[in-house]
Amino acid sequence: MRLIAAVSLIVAVPVAAHASEPLTGQWLTENGRAVVRIAKCGQGMCGRIVKILKPRPGSTGLDERNPDPALKGRKIEGLTILPNLKDSGSDWQGRIYSPEDGRDYAAYVQRLPDGTLQVKGCLAAVLCRTQIWQPRR
Repeated sequence: MRLIAAVSLIVAVPVAAHASEPLTGQWLTENGRAVVRIAKCGQGMCGRIVKILKPRPGSTGLDERNPDPALKGRKIEGLTILPNLKDSGSDWQGRIYSPEDGRDYAAYVQRLPDGTLQVKGCLAAVLCRTQIWQPRR
């Protein structure tokens, strides 16, 4: 019985510790289009676009694909796209906004052992897209 408890504790510790890996810092998105800064906000973490490196052809730099007419005029640079991520124990969960299509998705974010950030946005539990973001120094 003690052996089972000890093995359970050993297996559970890496999972719980993994999500607590800090996400803070600046991250280059997978397509190299933007730099996102993730920092503590309230009880969680938030990610904001701090620099557009490769504007979309024909883009005005505004959130023109947002379905809400009142938000179409806001600048993409400075936009919070990961509001209030919460540590779930195995990853950080919340929402992610994509200015590419003007939609909001469920977000699952993990710091990988190699120092990169895995960012998964899901429309439904089975319709997900995953990106790997590189640390930006």
